[in-house]
Amino acid sequence: MAKSSMYTRQPIVSVLGHVDHGKTTLLDFIRGTAVASRESGAITQHIGATEVPIDAIYNVCGSLLGTKKFTVPGLLFIDTPGHHAFTTLRARGGSLADIVVLIIDIREGFRPQTHESISILKQYKTPFIVAANKIDNISGWEQSSDIAKLRIEKQRATTKSLFEEKIYDLIGSIYDKGFESDLYYNIKDFRKAAPIIPISSKTGEGIPELLMVLVGLAQRFLEDQLSTESGAGKGTILEVKEDVGLGTTVDAIIYSGTIRKEDTLVFGTQDEPLVTKIKALLKPKPLDEIRDPRQRFDNVQEVHAACGVKISAPNLDNVVPGAPLRVACDDIDELINEIKNQSKVNIELDKDGIFLKADTIGSLEALVKESRDKGIHIRNAEIGNVSKRDIVETNAIVNPLDKVIFSFNVKVLPEAKEELTNTDITIFDEDVIYTIMENYDEWVEKKKAELDKKRREDYTHPGMIKFLPEYVFRVSHPAVIGVRVLAGRIKDGMRLMRDDGKVIGSIKGIQSENKSIEEALQGQEVAISIDGVTVGRQIKGEDILYTALPESDAKKLKEMDVLNADEKDILNKIIEIKRKASKFWGM
Repeated sequence: MAKSSMYTRQPIVSVLGHVDHGKTTLLDFIRGTAVASRESGAITQHIGATEVPIDAIYNVCGSLLGTKKFTVPGLLFIDTPGHHAFTTLRARGGSLADIVVLIIDIREGFRPQTHESISILKQYKTPFIVAANKIDNISGWEQSSDIAKLRIEKQRATTKSLFEEKIYDLIGSIYDKGFESDLYYNIKDFRKAAPIIPISSKTGEGIPELLMVLVGLAQRFLEDQLSTESGAGKGTILEVKEDVGLGTTVDAIIYSGTIRKEDTLVFGTQDEPLVTKIKALLKPKPLDEIRDPRQRFDNVQEVHAACGVKISAPNLDNVVPGAPLRVACDDIDELINEIKNQSKVNIELDKDGIFLKADTIGSLEALVKESRDKGIHIRNAEIGNVSKRDIVETNAIVNPLDKVIFSFNVKVLPEAKEELTNTDITIFDEDVIYTIMENYDEWVEKKKAELDKKRREDYTHPGMIKFLPEYVFRVSHPAVIGVRVLAGRIKDGMRLMRDDGKVIGSIKGIQSENKSIEEALQGQEVAISIDGVTVGRQIKGEDILYTALPESDAKKLKEMDVLNADEKDILNKIIEIKRKASKFWGM
């Protein structure tokens, strides 16, 4: 193996943000501009990544940089769905991305994936800049090639006011998430505040400034972590997929060292790490040449960090997205143990709880963190699609609130869907964790209310009513009187008793505003009909009446946590009344 030496690689830049806020348009504009600006050669298109060399950045930024030169060789943009790329790409105990562009539609502000992205940034402690996109959609905005400060100053008063209002809203939302931020030209210390660059990924306004700030921050603050060895290659698996003519392949980002075609690689899997030989190292042709569809990939002999690459090798089916890959070294056993530990998802499971499924190690970790933060118990957590076995296993759970599967960015397999039809399992199948959590909260609230109602229907519940003397509609056969529900509830069919414990009859109907209802709750005034009583004999105006609970229901209600504080008070009063006749009633 050749002796390794140190060199500075380009920083890995991940673009995060909500759907339709402009991630793809931004990358397309950067790619197009960078290709057009190069005098010779081409911007390099890797698997899942786009390399913008420093000479292209000099040309795009032009006079913004003056005579300033950088040792950073360029920028490597990760070109996959934002949150997916970020949670998938992990290395060195954090995210593989060195710096992040958080793109936000200036008109819409924070949306679900924005919240999710900034939570992930906080979790991995990754530096970020904010691209406030779609400034061209602000009413009255006039396009200009000036730098941001001058562009804003030149806008009409109403347009400038609208822009400033949106920027202040954005700064406030970012502050609520625990970060200081401001327009980049107002920031004195970039270690303390996230810079905001106003851009339009449609017209290109602000993109030179975005590239300038990215390269400047990388040069100033990330130089140490961009120093890498030219030795044995290290990378992270981005995606595992079937390719026509190649079989199962791995798309990976190489963040350190070199991989050569003759190398043996070690891949992380869900079980024991895979040791295998490379069949092919494949890179798409540079963007200048990619218009020629006859040959999609170049079969290369070696690749150097930082880059994206497609790897063809035997037995890749069980490789896990988000797991590490390494060039095999002399101490292969130690390397295998290291990769095995890094490919594990170390989650402390609960005896009871819900089931989590996600597409990658990083995604699963993010899903676990968000669930734990909400106090959700986790019974099991795995990488992969939702299978029939997962449905069968979840259906065996007794607690209906635990018959839940969070399915993040994975498929529910056909046999699992078929099995699902015979169960009362709920699957939250989304590609945004924030949305899963929102939908789950809403579901839990409804499910608890539904279960509470069902449990209440199984038992006679405590209720206390007052006979309103001014409302006697019929004296007997049956008596129809007006009552106020002082506490608890009354239902059709419940028996009533006085405060001396004597049962006076059963409710045969309840009406509110001339409409029949099944039950009346605390605070309601309703008319009830009672069989077997005569007003003036068994009951009189102002009497307080109670629901006559069966002793078995009273015992069960004491054990179950279904009563509110007022209902518990009424239950205790009913027990007290009953114990005048039977000392141990309800015990």
